[in-house]
Amino acid sequence: MEVEEIVEGILLGNKRALARGITYVENDFPEGKEVMKRIYKHTGRAHVVGITGFPGVGKSTTVSKLTQEFRKRGKKVGIVAVDPGSPFTGGALLGDRLRMDGLDTNRQLWLDPGVFFRSMSSRGKAGGLAAKTGDVVRLMDAFGFDVIMVETVGAGQSEVDIIEVADTAIVVLMPEMGDDIQINKAGILEIGDIYVVNKADLGGAEKTEKWLKAMLMMDQEAVEILSKTTHADEAAVESGEIFARMKKGKGWIPPVIKTIADRGEGIEELANAIEEHKRFMEESGLLKERRARRLSRELFDLIMDEIKERLATDESLGFREMVDRVINNEIDPHTAVEQILKVLIKENGV
Repeated sequence: MEVEEIVEGILLGNKRALARGITYVENDFPEGKEVMKRIYKHTGRAHVVGITGFPGVGKSTTVSKLTQEFRKRGKKVGIVAVDPGSPFTGGALLGDRLRMDGLDTNRQLWLDPGVFFRSMSSRGKAGGLAAKTGDVVRLMDAFGFDVIMVETVGAGQSEVDIIEVADTAIVVLMPEMGDDIQINKAGILEIGDIYVVNKADLGGAEKTEKWLKAMLMMDQEAVEILSKTTHADEAAVESGEIFARMKKGKGWIPPVIKTIADRGEGIEELANAIEEHKRFMEESGLLKERRARRLSRELFDLIMDEIKERLATDESLGFREMVDRVINNEIDPHTAVEQILKVLIKENGV
């Protein structure tokens, strides 16, 4: 397929063209950059939902059941699932297809014309995503999906890159996850717009839910509200009424939703929360602000990538020679960088 054919196919809803475009982008083919340039003006309409969490909490099952729920609501769904790449071969077991295929024998999602899956290897990138995840999401956006779900690698304490691509970030946990201190250190607990306690039929689900709500209410306003709570109001605290009252009194306080994803329990409530968060972000103007910050970071990264490429391929810049001079102690690294930047700036007439 030529670039023009791929772009036209994507805009007309041709899944083969979309798959080819993603392959070009993921593998850094020159055609991929051209495709991205031409489809950009057709993006920005999809709601991008990121789903992250520790390994084994049920992210893939949650994605599958959410997909079914959104399809019931008449929405077209794109799914990007990132799996860890081997540090030795670079390959990955792209497991979302295995899970989705057999999850519901009455309705295999991969046969649904309103659903598109794309598995990606992280290819060694830290943060829970692959390097080209954002571009793949943008291609799906141009294709016309209403909701695009991005499932990260089983994330650890600092893998929070999902906020780089998602309008709504969901953090999935499960009961009795281990050392509370380690969980409290986890960076992913600071990025959620919605928190899910999956496998809520296991012991400790209530404790995990209360712990999450307490963590989310740890600000001055929360302390004041709770300090005024009388003994008679304890039932309101237990039921979550105080939590709901706080949510109405300020911007967006992430809800905590219990699910048993493999049974589909709590999935409708989770889908409602996702749509509620989207409305809040749009009405408050925060969606535009979040996307602007994201684009700022993306432009910076693209500029740095171009500079790295130039330094690696353009011998006239003298990068290799400058490295040798630093190695031989003829010049310090900071001065070397300053001199290289001067050459780059002069070349571009800045």
